[in-house]
Amino acid sequence: MSANTTQVVKDLKEKSVLVSREFNAPVALVWRAFTESEILDKWWGPAPWRAETKFQDFSVGGYWLYAMVGPENQKHWGRMNYLSIDVHKNFHLEDAFCDENGTVNPELPVSKGSNVFTTTATGTRVEFKMNFSTEEQLQKIIEMGFEQGITICLEQLNQLILHSQI
Repeated sequence: MSANTTQVVKDLKEKSVLVSREFNAPVALVWRAFTESEILDKWWGPAPWRAETKFQDFSVGGYWLYAMVGPENQKHWGRMNYLSIDVHKNFHLEDAFCDENGTVNPELPVSKGSNVFTTTATGTRVEFKMNFSTEEQLQKIIEMGFEQGITICLEQLNQLILHSQI
């Protein structure tokens, strides 16, 4: 896999999406980019959208509550609940759409997944897998532009790393 390529593999039968990307940076730095709201706010949101953290507690049982803020200041809220954490190796989470208070919207897809960080010869590979309870939920997230959005976000992170802005 090229360090400059985001790979997205959708498996309808398994009801999952696997996103892989390599970064030319050590695991500790890439880990921080995925776990610290000050850094997440710089790249988690496909331009011209951006992320804006309302609250984050990166610990087991904690969560990240954030808004995806659009160019006209429209907000779509998200919540990631942290289920388990093995520092610099992986963390498991539940990812959902919610309101500004963190109340999950049951009308929109909810996933459970993991972020796995692996040292490579040139840096770090991140594999982010999302599992959905139904094929319909997976289809909905795909229709909402997940693949394009995550590809833009991870390229934004790559640019921050390349320009030493973390």
